[in-house]
Amino acid sequence: MKKLVKSLLVSAAVTCAAPVALAQTPTTLDDLLDQVKKNRVSEARIDAQREAAFNSARADKQGLLRKAQADLKSEQGRGDRLRKQYADNEITLAEKEVELDTAVGTLGEMFGVVRQASAEAYGRISTSIVSAQFPGRGEFLQRMSEESKGLPNIKELEDLWFALQTEMTESGKVTKFQGEVISLDGGSETQEVTRIGTFNLLGNEGYLAYNQETGQIQPLGRQPESNQVSTAQAFRSATGGVQPVFIDPTQGQILGLLTAKATMEERYHAGGYPGYIITAMFIFGVLISIYKIITLTIIGGKMSAQLKNTSNPSSSNPLGRILQVYQENKNADAENLELKLDEATLKELPSIERGVNIIKILAAIAPLLGLLGTVIGMIETFQIITLFGTADPRQMAGSISMALVTTAEGIIAALPLILLHSIVAGRAKSITHILDEQTAGIIAAHVEAEKA
Repeated sequence: MKKLVKSLLVSAAVTCAAPVALAQTPTTLDDLLDQVKKNRVSEARIDAQREAAFNSARADKQGLLRKAQADLKSEQGRGDRLRKQYADNEITLAEKEVELDTAVGTLGEMFGVVRQASAEAYGRISTSIVSAQFPGRGEFLQRMSEESKGLPNIKELEDLWFALQTEMTESGKVTKFQGEVISLDGGSETQEVTRIGTFNLLGNEGYLAYNQETGQIQPLGRQPESNQVSTAQAFRSATGGVQPVFIDPTQGQILGLLTAKATMEERYHAGGYPGYIITAMFIFGVLISIYKIITLTIIGGKMSAQLKNTSNPSSSNPLGRILQVYQENKNADAENLELKLDEATLKELPSIERGVNIIKILAAIAPLLGLLGTVIGMIETFQIITLFGTADPRQMAGSISMALVTTAEGIIAALPLILLHSIVAGRAKSITHILDEQTAGIIAAHVEAEKA
């Protein structure tokens, strides 16, 4: 090809030069003859060059054709060899698969067993509070249970064994470690955390929870009862020995139920206005009862002192005032004296019995108000059922709480008030009995004196 292109270029150059030569106009016949002879020689030379170039190109084409034919034959031979090699490899692969199945034998079941064990271990370890102290333990188990496609190797089996053994060992330990605790306002602080096996985490504020989704330690939304929290704090501060503590064997489920449990204050406020009225009546009744117990005790003490000195009556107690009436009417007949003493006794009774009936009335009204709260709560419950149906019991919980809590509050208020009424009424009755007894004795002594 190079020679052909070269000859074409030479011929083109000669062709372009010829017109230039012909362009020179001869002046004589001799010049014309010389010019014709030169052109004839030049054209013959050009033709010879063209013929040589064509012959050279033809030879090159034959060489290329022979080379291409040789390459084709070589590739056909290579294709035959590859087809034979592929067939041989298929046979070898089938033989190797049979050998593999024979060599593996019962080890083929190991894949399923290891994958199942890894999945169970991952479910246990990822939710375990031990991961709060040793984070990242579940990543390997997750890969083993989800991504493993072949038989596990020795290292993977050992890692699975170590993970299970670590969980087993740490479940029987009480340890302390420095952990980052996420506060309820979004901040975080590093504090000493006490881990009780696989049961509970204890922090500065009480019980802590482990969030398995984020892998973080966070406090409870609300701590359980104060005695449980105080026991936990005492356990954290203990340096040795046996220390009681409340634990949650369900890894936080019971603790979550306790924190969701309504407190006494929340239960009290669930009673609503009927509960507030019952409370006010209860406090009012208790104050009256305390006042009457104190005053009647003072009066009883003064009357006991007066009984020891009846000859010198005092106006600071009911018995002394009755004795003063007797002193003023010693010379009256028995009938008039009896009337005077009865009048004096009747004057003392209102101050002694004042407030006793109020306590009794309050004790009787409290359960009725509780029943009223129950009726109101049930009315609201039926209204909620009418509007929203019974699909969500939480919507009815508030009204049902009022219905039950007010009844309980009414009974709780009535029982102490009944007891206090009995105490106050008993003391008032004992004072009245002393006055009646002394009045009857004075009249009897006066009648005997008259007969004598």
